[in-house]
Amino acid sequence: MSGVEVRVPIAKPFITDEEVEAVIRILKNGLLAQGSEVYAFEKEFAEYIGVKHAIAVSNGTVALDLALKAIGVREGDEVITTPFTFIATANAILYQGAKPVFADIDLRTYNLDPDNVLEVITQKTKAIIVVHLYGHPADMKAFREIADDYKLLLVEDCAQAHGSMFMGRKVGTFGEVATFSFYATKNMTTGEGGMVVTNDDRIAEKIRILRDQGQVAKYVHVDLGYNYRMTNMQAAIGRVQLKRLDAMNDMRIENAKYLTLRLSKIKGIIPPYVDPRVKHVFHQYVVKVTDDFPLSRERLMEELRGRGVEVAVHYPIPVHHQPLYRRLGYPQDICPNAIEASRRVLSLPVHPSLSREDLDYVVGVVEQLVVV
Repeated sequence: MSGVEVRVPIAKPFITDEEVEAVIRILKNGLLAQGSEVYAFEKEFAEYIGVKHAIAVSNGTVALDLALKAIGVREGDEVITTPFTFIATANAILYQGAKPVFADIDLRTYNLDPDNVLEVITQKTKAIIVVHLYGHPADMKAFREIADDYKLLLVEDCAQAHGSMFMGRKVGTFGEVATFSFYATKNMTTGEGGMVVTNDDRIAEKIRILRDQGQVAKYVHVDLGYNYRMTNMQAAIGRVQLKRLDAMNDMRIENAKYLTLRLSKIKGIIPPYVDPRVKHVFHQYVVKVTDDFPLSRERLMEELRGRGVEVAVHYPIPVHHQPLYRRLGYPQDICPNAIEASRRVLSLPVHPSLSREDLDYVVGVVEQLVVV
């Protein structure tokens, strides 16, 4: 609905004077490109996650691209992943000339279903990319066991899960390699940016070479590399954001608890499920709109937006239903849970900048619509 003033935004970067001062510091010293600030950010991020290596890159998509290149995914390989995610996850597989194979999701967490993954493993399967969707960790115990049993490589896409935990252990530490995004709306941001983390020295060295034009020394190029570097300005923002990440996540968690307390009383609105084994960091607060609600999901979205509440659907089209993947010949009747989720989910604001008044307003609008 055009012309309506946004009262409660769906996302808002949590930026303070400290980030501004960090960027000014870099601008004043004139060392703008990849350098000591990036290396300091990498060290601090690796320590936070609990891994040996963190390699900063220009965004989350290239982090996935480099991760798959470094572990040796190539043409003829199959890589299993979810169709219910942002398209970059599957596209990174295509970049290698490999084939994405889609397994269905668990309708409680919206993450990959380990049992369905087992059904699509073939002799060509090289790896599994597990996405920790919305900030809720996938079942990494099950996926680690599958990878070990079938001798597959395990990749974690943690683009929405900075600081989330499974059984007391941070995501990003279960796979051979994991990737993060620092896009503006993520739980922590550098504006654009990404990170690859690993405990494998060989993988880390390969990624460092590939991100910087294949160089091992100045003007000595040993591989077909890329300009996937992060700038010192981005890293300066990231270092400040990292220090506040746990506090910002705690605010998201508290906002989510309050929304769930209120929304669980409304028939037809199902709040997000939280597995008792995980720390869910609520990159998105995603409800399911059922037929018991008096309005369709689309009508509910219109009414919320018309009252100044920004909402979104993450994601309205499963990856295998995207025009690109239709052209590639993917069957449209696979992964029925992903299709069902795409028709039911709705993301409500949950970010740290929200006040209790904002949350009350969002819930109040939904309550009003029940009796309309």
